[in-house]
Amino acid sequence: MDGRDWKKFLLPYEQTVEELKVKFKTLRSELKSREEYSPIEFVTGRVKRVSSILEKAKRLNVPMEQIETGIEDIAGIRIMCQFVEDIGQLAELIRARQDMTLVYEKDYITNKKPSGYRSYHMIVEYPVQTSLGMKRVLAEIQLRTLAMNFWATIEHSLNYKYRESLPEEVVSRLSKAAEAAYKLDQEMSSIRDEIMESQQLFEDNSNIVNRVLNNIQVLYFYHRVREAAQFQLRFNELWDTNDTWLLKELSDQIEEAISRAKKSSLS
Repeated sequence: MDGRDWKKFLLPYEQTVEELKVKFKTLRSELKSREEYSPIEFVTGRVKRVSSILEKAKRLNVPMEQIETGIEDIAGIRIMCQFVEDIGQLAELIRARQDMTLVYEKDYITNKKPSGYRSYHMIVEYPVQTSLGMKRVLAEIQLRTLAMNFWATIEHSLNYKYRESLPEEVVSRLSKAAEAAYKLDQEMSSIRDEIMESQQLFEDNSNIVNRVLNNIQVLYFYHRVREAAQFQLRFNELWDTNDTWLLKELSDQIEEAISRAKKSSLS
């Protein structure tokens, strides 16, 4: 083992993970703010522990001086999706990004591992700006469904317990669980349209409510206190009905009132 300062060595990887987490969370928020479908459910990230790096280097026969290029997942990002179809859509978005360079991809969904593991891996080179200058860091981005992630988390814990030598009975049961998770994903895909329609209705209603309440505040800004109070009362009446159409109608009326207020303020 070399005498490197591991704390300093891992700093660019820690910065890479934090920046990539922010970028993918921002992508999710941006798509939703434009009222578009987001294939991202949530994002997590981690930097490999020194013990894990050393174990992997030993297992893969990677010399200490080649760790930065020989071990590609020191920085790891995991993005969860609702549906298997979302993974392909998200992979396309990542390929199109200009703030990172795709090195290669591993499709463990079409070609699952013998253990039953399914996930889509993308190795990227990310330019991180450090106090010593720009450094290109390799990072692994894993794209999974929630079901795939649940199974992989359990398998990882068991492998840690048994030191990668799982008993045959456990291997068999894990394999059956992997197939059950895969069937769950297939079932979810079969009713994807219905699920997405329901979620979209919820999002539409939420967006209208936000727009109504924000625009009522705009009327207060223009000193249209009476109008704003009347619209607030009307909103309170409609809130319990959950009638998206009537809320949309109210939103249009408030926007017309704001338009009149703006014209009046300019005259």
